[in-house]
Amino acid sequence: MIKKLILSVLALTVVALVAFFAIDGSASKGGESKTFAVSRGSIIDKAVAVGQIEPRKEIEIKSKNGGIVRQIFAEVGDVVKAGDPLFDIAPDPTPLEFAEANRQVELYQVAYDNAAREYKRFEALADKQLVSHQEFEDKKAVYDEAELRLKLSREKLALIESGKTTIADRQVSNIIHAPTAGMVLSRSVEEGDPVVPLTSYQEGTQLMTLAKMDDLIFRGNVDEIDVGKLHEGMGTDIEIGAMPQNQLTGMLARISPKAHQDQGSTLFEVEVQLDELTSKLLRAGYSATASIIINKAEDILLVPERLIHFDDSVATVEVQDTLGVITTREIECGLSDGINMEVIAGLDEGDLVVERPPREITAD
Repeated sequence: MIKKLILSVLALTVVALVAFFAIDGSASKGGESKTFAVSRGSIIDKAVAVGQIEPRKEIEIKSKNGGIVRQIFAEVGDVVKAGDPLFDIAPDPTPLEFAEANRQVELYQVAYDNAAREYKRFEALADKQLVSHQEFEDKKAVYDEAELRLKLSREKLALIESGKTTIADRQVSNIIHAPTAGMVLSRSVEEGDPVVPLTSYQEGTQLMTLAKMDDLIFRGNVDEIDVGKLHEGMGTDIEIGAMPQNQLTGMLARISPKAHQDQGSTLFEVEVQLDELTSKLLRAGYSATASIIINKAEDILLVPERLIHFDDSVATVEVQDTLGVITTREIECGLSDGINMEVIAGLDEGDLVVERPPREITAD
């Protein structure tokens, strides 16, 4: 009888153990539950823009005169002032252009000589009052026009031959001068390279780019999910990949009103005005990441977001007391950074929030 009773107890114990492990496999496979103490900290809700450091204005230098690069006065990295010479463009006319310019001078010389003779003859007649004042003025106008045409043709021939001439006591040449102060960022030609002039129907050869390196901005792209939260004037932290030890700050200055597509993503371009430049030289084109601060909360209660259970609009956590008893408690949540969640109400600092071990799914 006693033996049967012992066997029955053992059988019931085995059944109970099998049922327990079948219901909660974590006791043997998933490990024990963990607890996390509610602590104080800060949360920053931010949007991330990926882009680079760029000059606010970058100027392309081109020539209005075609020819050959005869001399280069500035190299990449040089700082130039407005008006400094950059390039000397030597004329490179075709034989036909040179012949036409030379023949034009000869033709206008003949016309000028004829007009000068007529003018002197009418001047003599006018002194003797043998011609009217109007006739004399007409001859004088023809003479003045012939003189101007001859001068213009000679100036054009001088520019074609040497690239230099004087017009109205002003020296004119094919030397390209800097339109503004700045640093030479790039140079696209070498001495001897041909130059296509900038005209209304062609872009012309880009010779050089200039920019003010003391006026830099961050330009990057923000995902459409975050752009609705942004507005001009927001504070921004900027990290430069090549200078991780130097973090910059700035202000969101512009948000593009139109999106663009990039590898299937819808992005909006943003510009950030830098507050101050680092003591080290920033280079145009540095890759950078801007964190645009949307909201920030400090000295708040924090709980790992993965421990919070959401059922419709109700958020709950499991809390373990000093006796080890676990209860479910409803909480009110605030900001989140994707890792931690702000707890506005329902928990106190030091409360232990339970993290259940993951359940393993086994095949039948």
